[in-house]
Amino acid sequence: MFLHSKGFDMPSNRTPEATFRIGYCSASVFVNESTGEGGSREFRSVSVQRSYRDGDTTKYVASFGLADLPAAIRAVQLEQQHVEQVEAKVSG
Repeated sequence: MFLHSKGFDMPSNRTPEATFRIGYCSASVFVNESTGEGGSREFRSVSVQRSYRDGDTTKYVASFGLADLPAAIRAVQLEQQHVEQVEAKVSG
């Protein structure tokens, strides 16, 4: 998992396959495709972020305080379950 310590904007050109929100924390799964000698395959990556308000603007960061960690962990657990279910269907 790659985390930025500074604020960042969510990519506007990609729609997540699934997003789970717990309080101000959320985890989103993105589907990526890789093409190689064996053909193409899908793989998934998870982005974890915390939202906050700056005036009228909602901003997102990937840094978490101690109070945010239980919500971030639960959001990641839900994403893990989602990815496991989807990957099991794909390969099974």
